Amino acid sequence: MSFVRACALSDLQPETALPVEIGDEDVAVVFSGGEYFAVRDECSHASIPLSEGDVGNCEIECYLHGSRFDLRTGAALGLPATEPVPVFPTKIDGDDLLVDVGA
Repeated sequence: MSFVRACALSDLQPETALPVEIGDEDVAVVFSGGEYFAVRDECSHASIPLSEGDVGNCEIECYLHGSRFDLRTGAALGLPATEPVPVFPTKIDGDDLLVDVGA
């Protein structure tokens, strides 16, 4: 796959995740710390949508058990999750955020 439109930049509020579907992939797109990120919208611990959790300091937290993930790398930063979540490349095209879920 290649870069496809995920949303308009104006759809993203700072430190908030927006759930989008790109192909067969559920993605959480985030504007945090002045940067745009995209991660699989599923906690690696309990299969809960990460887009429903809190965002801050380039991290996203699963609302169910409090697992935290680095939006830059996908690394699990807090238990109970120990496995990372996939991250996807993003780029800006005019007023849109593009995501490559095939990368």
